[in-house]
Amino acid sequence: MAKYSRILLKLSGEALARDSKGLYDHSFLDEVADAIKKCTDEGIGVAVMVGAGNIWRGARQGLGMDRHTADSMGMLATTINALMLKDTFLRRGMDACVLTAVEMPAYAELYTVRTARKYLDEGKVVILGAGIGLPFFSTDTAAALRAAEIGADVMLMAKNIDGIYTDDPARNPDAKRLDEISCREVLRDGLKAIDSTAAALTMDTGIPVLVFGLDKAENIYRAAMGETMGTQLTCK
Repeated sequence: MAKYSRILLKLSGEALARDSKGLYDHSFLDEVADAIKKCTDEGIGVAVMVGAGNIWRGARQGLGMDRHTADSMGMLATTINALMLKDTFLRRGMDACVLTAVEMPAYAELYTVRTARKYLDEGKVVILGAGIGLPFFSTDTAAALRAAEIGADVMLMAKNIDGIYTDDPARNPDAKRLDEISCREVLRDGLKAIDSTAAALTMDTGIPVLVFGLDKAENIYRAAMGETMGTQLTCK
């Protein structure tokens, strides 16, 4: 049986591209859709917060730009990704909708808590675009906020790394993956696997977070079913 009745899945933009030379790895997107469909078939309500790293990372690529403008470009890029996910989900037999934090009536509905909960209750996959509609806040933070608003049992963070490490494993071969760590320890040690604002918000809301690798799309289903994997981020 499913461990959770409602989840907030955070997908990074980089995960949508994988090693593709373009913006998307379409075969992998199909696999992600199929994994999410297995979740909904189990009766799990799924909301997806999508990032934009495959298109634009304002804080990194917008150096020298006005930060508000750079982050606004990032929010628009997340909406492009959200529309791609919706198209993929519909083609794979799911009912899905896009809700954005800023008004884009030609492309998506405006996010409200009531609308998101209504669609989740109806069995739709709710895809969240444009973060929270404000600069300086990452999609990690937006995911933590939306998870609380929609009443998610857990936030699943699918990353291009299989958990939280004591150091950057790409630079330090002695870095060790942690099975469990508290939000307070993440903030104290300055670990970068999750945004510090998101960690602080999670500590306040009490919603557990699982950080796991998206090397296989099936990991989404495994995580939603409660299998032990990745790093459990607790709210101690």
